[in-house]
Amino acid sequence: MVAFWKFTALRVGLMAAIFIACLYLRLGIVYSAIAAAIMAWCITYLFFRKWRDAAAAAVAYRFSGSRGSIRTSTEISDAMAEDALAEKDGIRVDPDRRRPGAAPDGTR
Repeated sequence: MVAFWKFTALRVGLMAAIFIACLYLRLGIVYSAIAAAIMAWCITYLFFRKWRDAAAAAVAYRFSGSRGSIRTSTEISDAMAEDALAEKDGIRVDPDRRRPGAAPDGTR
């Protein structure tokens, strides 16, 4: 994720510099913002391909699900203890089953 934040900082920095330059040229706030956004996008698209690809790869890896569990070691050990207890006592857990007479939202 460092690559993502590095690329984002680059793009925001370029936008700020271009925005200030456009304000100095008296373009106005709205036109300066539009020009800064477009020019920063173009500059990063044309000249910073490696950074952009690294940021895209970092985001894809983050949301791919191929990385490890995001649960803490305490949560994992608690889940394992609950599973062991349920298997030992023969408890069957069915989260889709409702209590008889329960409302659809789980209230009485």
